[in-house]
Amino acid sequence: MISRSTIEQLCDYDTALIANTIGFLDATPADQWYMSGQIQSVTPSLGPTVGVAVTCEIDTSSPGGGPEMDGFWRQLEQMHAMKAPAVWVVKAIGSRPEHECIIGDGMAKLLRTSGCVGLVTDGGVRDVPGLLATPLATYCRGTVIHHCALRIRATDKPVEIGGITVNPGDLIHANAEGVIKIPQGCLDKLPEKASAMRQLEHEVHRIWRRTDVSIPDKRKIAGEIFAKFGFTHANELTNAKK
Repeated sequence: MISRSTIEQLCDYDTALIANTIGFLDATPADQWYMSGQIQSVTPSLGPTVGVAVTCEIDTSSPGGGPEMDGFWRQLEQMHAMKAPAVWVVKAIGSRPEHECIIGDGMAKLLRTSGCVGLVTDGGVRDVPGLLATPLATYCRGTVIHHCALRIRATDKPVEIGGITVNPGDLIHANAEGVIKIPQGCLDKLPEKASAMRQLEHEVHRIWRRTDVSIPDKRKIAGEIFAKFGFTHANELTNAKK
């Protein structure tokens, strides 16, 4: 169970810093937990966004037929019952990918008042000013002006978005620069180590911006700072145990 306290603490850190920290805590390969640059924020003033993934597949672009939205209403009830903020993670599966438009500001209001703090999708969205005003942080492929009938095809199953697989219950962290899912194995330690990483980066960057320190000395001093904060890459730790 992911605690609300952990989520609230992780909201204090930008996503890149969290990603940097994960590599020192968890040996899960990075290619399994960070999304491609295809998934971009259209609400960059909102965030960081941290919440538990609620997943679904939706078709908003295929011609013909009528809406099938019972699954959406069920997921709103699911989010409302959760003890932690949700992030709606939506795989677009329609026959015309460039025409997928997952939500506008109306659905955003329903999501937000049900406990959802953000949307991550490989489809498009519309009504960005309304998304900002709601507010619902939104990460997607861009804007699309309209949609065909909205049809929920599956809910609460793993979905592939941005080159990674997101499972229901995964913890999502996102901001203006992109989206990651946090490996379960490092959650307990992550808030404390993210604070240490912030201090570490401040000290390292202070050295690296100086012009009176040689490149070899910059490398040496940085190594000493990493050691001071106890950061050894998780893969190195794993290899050392073998």
